[in-house]
Amino acid sequence: MTDAHTPEPDGTAVRVALWRALHVRVDAPPHVLDDELGLRLAAPDDDRLRLPDMDPDGTRHYRGGVLARARYIEDLVLEQLGHGVDQYVILGAGLDTFAQRRPEVAARLRVFEVDRPGPQAWKRRRLVDLGLGVPDGLHLVPVDFEANESWWAQLTATGFDPGRPAVVASAGVSMYLTHEANEATLRQIASLAPGSTLAMTFQPPLELLDEEERPGRLAVEKGARASGTPFLSFYAPDTILALADRAGFARTRHVSAAMLNARYFADRTDGLRTSNGEEFLIAGT
Repeated sequence: MTDAHTPEPDGTAVRVALWRALHVRVDAPPHVLDDELGLRLAAPDDDRLRLPDMDPDGTRHYRGGVLARARYIEDLVLEQLGHGVDQYVILGAGLDTFAQRRPEVAARLRVFEVDRPGPQAWKRRRLVDLGLGVPDGLHLVPVDFEANESWWAQLTATGFDPGRPAVVASAGVSMYLTHEANEATLRQIASLAPGSTLAMTFQPPLELLDEEERPGRLAVEKGARASGTPFLSFYAPDTILALADRAGFARTRHVSAAMLNARYFADRTDGLRTSNGEEFLIAGT
C-alpha cells in the first residue's frame, strides 16, 4: 500500500488526471470538462502515456465516468455558491485542479483539499514550479490516515468553519473504505451546518451493473488488489440512501449514471458516456 508520506501522487490520481486531459485531446467538442492542467502537474513520460490505460477507445467509459462526476460536482458547487455557500471541501483531492482552472469562482470560495501529506507536499511544489502557486483561498489539508489522524480535526485546524454550510465532495473514495469508515464519514458530514451538501460517489455491487460492464469491473478490482488498494465497500442505491438517512441527513437522493448520461452526453455520437459502475449519493443537512 502506498505510504502516507510517499512524496508523489498515487497511480489512481495520476490516471484520473490523464483521462481528463485525454478527453480534451482526443474527444470532439463540446468538452464535458476542459482540464489539461492535471497533465502538466503529473508530467508523465512517454512510456506512461503508451500504457493500455491511456488507450482512447479502451478507456472511453472510464473516461466518461471521471468526466461526469467531476463536472457534476463543479456544477453543484456553482449552484450552491449562488445560495451563499462559500466553503468547498474535496476529500481525497489527488490532482484536482478546480482552484487553478476556475480562479474566478475559487476567488469567491474557501477551498479545502484533503489528502495524504506526501502527495500534498508534492502538489504544492509542482504548483509553484509551474508558476501557479497556491492562492489564498486554497487550503491544502494533509491527513495521515494510516496514523489514524482525524481528517475532521485537521480540516478545522486549517480554518474550515463547521458552523457555516459547505459543499463536501468525495469522488472515487468510498469503495476503498470499510463500511464502518463510510458510516463514520456520513455521520460526521451530517453534523455540518444546515444548508450543507455532500456529493459522494459509490460503486454498486457487481450484480447491479449492466452485463457489458462486469468484466471491466472485475479487471479493475483485480488491479486494485494487486496494487495494495483493494475495493472494500459496494452499495446498492437503496442501501446508501438508507445509510445517509440513518447518519442524520435531512435530504437524500440518488443520481444515477442514466441521469448523468442524459445531462452530459445525450447529444454525443462518439459513444462517450459513463457506466452504472459508479453513481452519486447527494445528501443535504
